[in-house]
Amino acid sequence: MEILIDFTALGLLYIFKFFKKWKSQGRDKLIVNTLIYIYISFVLFFTIMPIITSLPFVFDHPYVPMNFNAFDDVFNSRGDFIRQVVLNVIMMIPFGFLLPITNKKINFKKIILYTFLFSLCIELLQPLINGVRSADVTDLITNTLGGIIGYVFNLIFKPIITKINK
Repeated sequence: MEILIDFTALGLLYIFKFFKKWKSQGRDKLIVNTLIYIYISFVLFFTIMPIITSLPFVFDHPYVPMNFNAFDDVFNSRGDFIRQVVLNVIMMIPFGFLLPITNKKINFKKIILYTFLFSLCIELLQPLINGVRSADVTDLITNTLGGIIGYVFNLIFKPIITKINK
């Protein structure tokens, strides 16, 4: 139920803020921007939701600082480290693939920067919004790698994407 409130807010934000703007830019922009909006909504779902109902309780739990030991779980074989690494890479592939379609000025350096910043925001918000979750530098690295892989896929499929957009 709490997550439904977040998705309702995201839906209303889309309808009243973004839909008209993107629609006025053409069908292609509307489709790609809507896809990335849906993608980001699901990233929020898997990483930090519920958000709105958690806000009153943000300061009711200790903020656990980020783990700065890269791949600590991997090297010490703790938990389901392989699954976590793979899922973090996979999670950001669509971001690296779709972002250059929404903005032609996105290059390799920018995709690294934007993917890193998107991941950093998620990592810093996780322990703040949800006292059970923690931030990890390994997630930053693997998420950024996923964005890079998505960007490479975009480059590979660019001729097809260009053909579809015409």
